[in-house]
Amino acid sequence: MKKLILTLLCVLTGFGAAVFAQTKDGPVFKFTNGETFDFGKVKKGPVAEHTFEFINTGNQPLMVMNVTPSCSCTNVDWDKKPILPGQKGHITLGVKTSELTGVFNKSVYIQSNAIVPNGEKRYTIYLKGDAVSN
Repeated sequence: MKKLILTLLCVLTGFGAAVFAQTKDGPVFKFTNGETFDFGKVKKGPVAEHTFEFINTGNQPLMVMNVTPSCSCTNVDWDKKPILPGQKGHITLGVKTSELTGVFNKSVYIQSNAIVPNGEKRYTIYLKGDAVSN
């Protein structure tokens, strides 16, 4: 009986490891300077721009299909071509500070074919800062 239980345990452990390994196949975002950018204090009026750079650390091409900010006060631009494993890509965001007052926190949602942590449906990056009059 002990041999049967031990054999069954080994088979289940091997199966679990194989399933876990399969979830790691695919493209993966790795943002070189983090997933949040803090503008600090920015003068209200001009567009405050930041480019998020990432590397595809996965083993398949990464394709960004859409980048959607949480508000219309943010312009977006991104690489439309596939990012091959080991290559860099960019997502540029421009916050229209003329439409903001005071402290702001903006989410930007990335729809792609990348593996997303914690089983989320999309990847999220963040912008924050403080729009001041002077």
